[in-house]
Amino acid sequence: MKHSNIAILGGGNLGTSLAKGLVGSGQFTYDQLMLTEKREPRTEYLKSQGFRVTENNRKAVSESGIIVMSVKPQQFSSLAEEIKDALVPGHILISTVTGITFKDIEGILGKFPMLRIMPNTALEICESMTCIAFKNTSPEQETTMQELFDKMGKTLVIPEDMMDAATVVGACGIAFALRFMRAMSQGGIEIGFNSEMSQLITAQTVKGAAQLIVETTNHPEKEIDKVTTPQGITISGLNEMEHQGLSSAVIRGLITSYNKLGGLASKQHKSGRE
Repeated sequence: MKHSNIAILGGGNLGTSLAKGLVGSGQFTYDQLMLTEKREPRTEYLKSQGFRVTENNRKAVSESGIIVMSVKPQQFSSLAEEIKDALVPGHILISTVTGITFKDIEGILGKFPMLRIMPNTALEICESMTCIAFKNTSPEQETTMQELFDKMGKTLVIPEDMMDAATVVGACGIAFALRFMRAMSQGGIEIGFNSEMSQLITAQTVKGAAQLIVETTNHPEKEIDKVTTPQGITISGLNEMEHQGLSSAVIRGLITSYNKLGGLASKQHKSGRE
C-alpha cells in the first residue's frame, strides 16, 4: 500500500473537483491520484484531463493509503461491499456521501480512521468551504487531514450531527449563490449591459462582498449599512427585494433542502435494513 497515494472512488463532479484541487494546490501529482469510473464518456474526459482512471475499485484501494468514497448515497452499500476485503490497517477513509453516517460506514467496512467531509465544487479552484467530522482518528491524523483541505479553501471541524446542515449551507449553497448571481446578471442586461459585461461586474461584486465578510468577520448588515444612505437608491432596491420575499425565499429554500435531505437519509437507512 502506498500511503502517499489517494484513491477517489467515483469520478463525478465532486470527485473530479477534489482531484483537480489536490493537483492544483500542489499537494499531489497526477501519478499519486487514482479515480474510479465506469461510464465510458466520463472515463475519457478524466483521462483527457491527465488523471489515471480505472473501473476497478479494489485495485485503486490496494494502491492507495487514503480512500475517498464519492458516490451517490444509493451506490454506497454496493461500493462498500466491493472494497471491504481490500482494506487493511493503515487505510484512512474519507466519505463525501450525503446521509451516510459513520455508523453506516463501520457497519460494512469495520473500524478505520474516518472522515466525513462536505466540500463544494469550488475545490477545483481551491476555494471550497469544507466541513469535516472525524472518527477513530489520532490528533496527528486530524491535523494532517485538515491541513490537506485547508489548502483547497476554508475548513471547519463540526460534530457529525451537523453534517446535514453543512451540506445544505455549504454544498447546496454554492448553487443558491450562483442562482442569485444569474438573476443579478440578468438584471444588469435589462438596464443596459451586454451579457459578458454584466456577468463580469456581478461576479467580481459578489466575490468582493464575500471576501469582505471572510476578511473582516463583520455581520453582513454592518457592510450593508456602509452603502445604504438615507433616501438612496441602494436602500430602495433592497427594500423592494425584501417586499418580494428575498430573505424569506432563501431561508425557506434552505429549510426545504434540509428537510428533503432528512427524508432521503431515512429512506436510505430503511432500504439498507430490508
